[in-house]
Amino acid sequence: MAFSVVMPALEMAQETGKLVAWRKKEGESVTKGELLFEIETDKAVLEVEAPADGILAGIKASEGAVVPVGQTIAWIVRPGEIPPPEATDPVKSPTAAVARRDSAPAVGTEKPDSSSVKISPKARRLAKENNVDISLLRGTGPGGEVLASDVLAAVKTSSAPPPAAIETASAIGKLMAERTTQSWTTVPHFFVVREIDAGALVAARERLGPPLEKDRSVKLTHTDLLAALVARVLVKHPRMNASWTGEGIRLNPEVNIAVAMAVNNAVVAAVIPSAHTLSLGEVAIQRKDLTERARAGRLRPSDISGATFTISNLGMYQVDAFSAIISPPQAAILAVGRIADRVVPVDGQPGIRPMMTLTLSSDHRVVDGAQAAMFLKDLSEAIHEPEKWLR
Repeated sequence: MAFSVVMPALEMAQETGKLVAWRKKEGESVTKGELLFEIETDKAVLEVEAPADGILAGIKASEGAVVPVGQTIAWIVRPGEIPPPEATDPVKSPTAAVARRDSAPAVGTEKPDSSSVKISPKARRLAKENNVDISLLRGTGPGGEVLASDVLAAVKTSSAPPPAAIETASAIGKLMAERTTQSWTTVPHFFVVREIDAGALVAARERLGPPLEKDRSVKLTHTDLLAALVARVLVKHPRMNASWTGEGIRLNPEVNIAVAMAVNNAVVAAVIPSAHTLSLGEVAIQRKDLTERARAGRLRPSDISGATFTISNLGMYQVDAFSAIISPPQAAILAVGRIADRVVPVDGQPGIRPMMTLTLSSDHRVVDGAQAAMFLKDLSEAIHEPEKWLR
């Protein structure tokens, strides 16, 4: 029995996917779960696994092709089995048609011979003095004659500053722009901001980091601590971990924390599933693995799906505070600023403490202001006593 290999749907409202590369060739044996091909989404280049054991055959999509979601791009067959007949209709790369179109000669656009151009003597002299190609001019005089004013206009145009360069957005960039615009214009965002004394968080990293790095060879980060703490606080606040379905609110049974990561001029939100059940060390190990694979372009579809809450930390870029855009259908995203020494009241006297600003963006269809404020209150308490919450 032949198994159909289709272009998967990985994101909401996704209509097409770009095939980046085949990891197996036509006629090669594949094993279920083995990496089969790579596709590009609005967030990253992802690796897709083979759905069955067999022989890869009837490849219909070439590398670089943009294929509708759900369309068959290849088959996995048994030895000696022939793919279904429709497998012979290949999906070509969209660049091929463009190349053929661009290489075809244009009709009626031949450049006229300059000797045949009707032009006044004065205009011809001005064109020669200013190195103007008269065959490119459109005359405004009687019968289309090129006048001196036409030449002077061409000189003025050529001396104008060149237009500003426009950087063409990648497929990922375009999709990210569409998704963030859709979220900002359709999700009723509201923001709650809180400044938190991060002294205990810094101390916890210093105490817990060295043994973790020694035993598991992973460097503990403030993001790891925050991900573990946020996951535990979310258990107390199910609305913050909920999703808007279009018809109502879905309370998610699992706490799947997405951590925003910068990769190749884009941002990917890699997911740590069931983070509320993991130890701090397990969170750190998964975050490190996801980061390395994201930067290498080796994320899998499961790595970016199923998130119920996102953390975006720009503290390492010396950002004090910012507001993040929610990733639907999630109900909230936490924006984390840097930890910096500030003068604040300490026991009624001015003191210097390591402070951090947290900005919570929430979907008002799911969460109200009081619920968001209570979540930040409990998170603040967890940050003040991290080891108590991480037991």
